[in-house]
Amino acid sequence: MLTTSGLAETAALVGDPARANMLLALMDGRALTATELAGAGGITPQTASAHLARLTQAGLIVVERQGRHRYHRLASITIAQMLEGIMAVAATPPRLAKAPPRTGPRDRALRRARTCYDHLAGQIAVAMADRMIKCEHVELSSDGGILTEAGEAFLRSIGVDLDRAAPRAKRKRVFCRPCLDWSERRPHIAGTVGTALLATFFARDWVRRVDSSRAVTVTPAGRHALDRAFSFDTELWADA
Repeated sequence: MLTTSGLAETAALVGDPARANMLLALMDGRALTATELAGAGGITPQTASAHLARLTQAGLIVVERQGRHRYHRLASITIAQMLEGIMAVAATPPRLAKAPPRTGPRDRALRRARTCYDHLAGQIAVAMADRMIKCEHVELSSDGGILTEAGEAFLRSIGVDLDRAAPRAKRKRVFCRPCLDWSERRPHIAGTVGTALLATFFARDWVRRVDSSRAVTVTPAGRHALDRAFSFDTELWADA
């Protein structure tokens, strides 16, 4: 049950700069050690351990043990959605600003393509969603999303394993939903469909992770495949 004290406690936990940096480091869906998260937070390992204990107790992260090692990850996709929403609000400039607003990160690589927990975000992800909407492959609204029969056929044609994705959606996840992109302020595709798309891109080596970043790079083979599948405008690859 939601209480004002619970809301305030969660806001306070996320509002600490060191804890915020550690949570953001987990936004790519991977599990990290306390030492790695201490580096992300710019704090000592001892201080990081205290912060991580509070985040775990509050249910924002979970700890996984593998042998002698302890790894930390976001507790659920809901936590990732909350953080993405806060980033979108925090990046909004004052209404009276004279200069055109710059949304999202200044880092060009993050703006182009990044992980949003377990799915793809950034300019490329939004362009994919735009194309799939135009081709009537998906229907997205504020209430959710629908993958059409044509969309199902399209995804299978580029190698997305929907047979494996569908049972997972029934157990845990919304199958298809929009996610407001932090930098583009338009929707990209999330839910099980978004997760399956990103997994396919990684498996086929169309995208690769960038060390110590949420950014992903598109390989030459990936650019060719995505251009062919989504008919991207050449401007999307400017300065790539």
